[in-house]
Order: sequence, then C-alpha cells, then structure tokens
Amino acid sequence: MIRIIFMGTPDYAADILKTLIATDDIKVIAVYTQPDKPVGRKAVMTPPVVKVLAEKSNIPVMQPVKLRDPEVVKELLALECDMIIVAAYGQILPKSILDHAPCVNLHASILPQYRGASPIQQSLLHNDTKSGVTAMWMDEGLDTGAIIKIVAVEISPDEMVTTLYDSLSQIACTLTIDVIRHWDRKTAFIQNDEEATYCNKISKSDGLIAFENAVDIYNKYRAFTPWPGIYLESGLKLKEIELIESKSQGTAGKIVAAESESIVVQCNQGSLRLIKVQAPSKQETSAIAYLNGKRIGCGNTLV
Repeated sequence: MIRIIFMGTPDYAADILKTLIATDDIKVIAVYTQPDKPVGRKAVMTPPVVKVLAEKSNIPVMQPVKLRDPEVVKELLALECDMIIVAAYGQILPKSILDHAPCVNLHASILPQYRGASPIQQSLLHNDTKSGVTAMWMDEGLDTGAIIKIVAVEISPDEMVTTLYDSLSQIACTLTIDVIRHWDRKTAFIQNDEEATYCNKISKSDGLIAFENAVDIYNKYRAFTPWPGIYLESGLKLKEIELIESKSQGTAGKIVAAESESIVVQCNQGSLRLIKVQAPSKQETSAIAYLNGKRIGCGNTLV
C-alpha cells in the first residue's frame, strides 16, 4: 500500500484527491488544504471542496494558516508516508517537508510557462493554442522543480475556462497515478529558467474592461467566466459575448447593430456581439432588452 499525504484546495485538486481515494493500492493518510473562507455577501464561512471530500472519506484534514509554522511542520513530519502529492495548494513547502518524502506537484501548465497561481486562466488570456499538466519533483522555488512528465492538450479558439479546467483535471488525475507507480528522480529534467513566465492570483478587479481591443476582451471573457466575470466601469456585467471580428477600428463602445436578442458593439479595434448582460442589483437579461429598458439604440455608446 502506497501511503500519500495530499495537499490541495480547489476543484482541480479535489478531482485528483478523488482519484487517489478510489485507487486500491493507494492510501491517503492526511489532507492539507487552505482554511475555510467567507463566501458571498453574507460572508458564510465555507470549507474548500478538498476538505469536504476528505471528511466524507474519513481522512484527517489539516488547514494551517502557515505551513511553515514549526508546530505544523512537526505534526506533518510525524506522519510516515511514501510520497506527498500537491495540486494547487496555495502555499510553498518548506525544505523540512520537502526532505520528509518525495514531493510531486501537478501544475496546470506546460512549465516553465505560467509558474504561479492562475495558469489555466493565463493560457486563455494569452490566446494560447495549447496547455497541459506538468508533473514535477518539488524544490524550494515556485514551480521550479525538475520535470517528470508533461501531458499537453489543444485549446480551441472558443474554449472557456470551465471546459479547459475539466480537461486538465482529467489529465492530472491520470498523470498522478502514472507518476506514483512508474517514475523516479533519475528520469526528470531541469527547467529552463530563462523561458519562465509567472502569473498571480486572479482578483475581482481583473474583470474590469473597456471597449478597447475586442480580442483581449473576448479572451478575458473566456478566462474569467464565471468568476470574476467581465464588467464595465458602470458595473454592467457582460455575461455572454461573441467575438465578431478583430480588424475594424472605430469609436469604443458604440452600438452599431441591434439584433433580435443581441447587440453589436464597436471596440477601438474589432467588434463584439453582446448576448446577455446584467446591470448592478438586477437580473441577467438579453442585451437588447437592456437597451430597450435604457431607451438607447444604435449610434449610442454603451457604458
């Protein structure tokens, strides 16, 4: 029986944990995840999905604020394991834990591209045609460890973050079991740091857009739907949009066509079809219904 300590927090990590739990020759002896956080307007304390899954399977769960805390490290080092599997945990492992057992990270990018907290969103923001999952032996850096194996996947031009997330999660689940059973440090290769790029955690403010470049806006829509979404300075959320073309130039935000359920908006470069929108404190509605409610039409500027 292979004894595993698992570290992870979001849905991507939960899918991997679910696979580990369901594998007969693997025993997850402990799960480390981020602390519960307030969610929504009422700030309801909500546990990470990884915690919920682990507790349903009667696996001990630890949620340290700081993994480097001496008492936290001491408790972990008391756990005998064969390997530590990490997936979108959210904290860097100290050397004492890295030395405790072989540590493998399943990072959702083709490293050394997009080291950091938001690799899946970044691949869409940059309009990449390919993404993947990298399994690596962890060291003290941020996603800098030696690469064990990379499995790539194609990205379609209209791929949304939710479907790309699902594809990469499935890859990561299979790759995790493959690495646990068949790979060792001798076959790994060092990353080229000169090719490295980095990405930060996504924040609400990242969703703010102006009608400047239609392609950039569409890529933000792909990367940030459902959260944080994309929205105008006025607070109007663009809930469903399509890229029409990327070449034309004109007045930013000008409504150039009204269709049965949608409108066409000109950007400084390119144009977009807006299908569904949501005004602050209002229900989501069709873009044309929103215009009718505002009593504006073609030739006006959407703000």
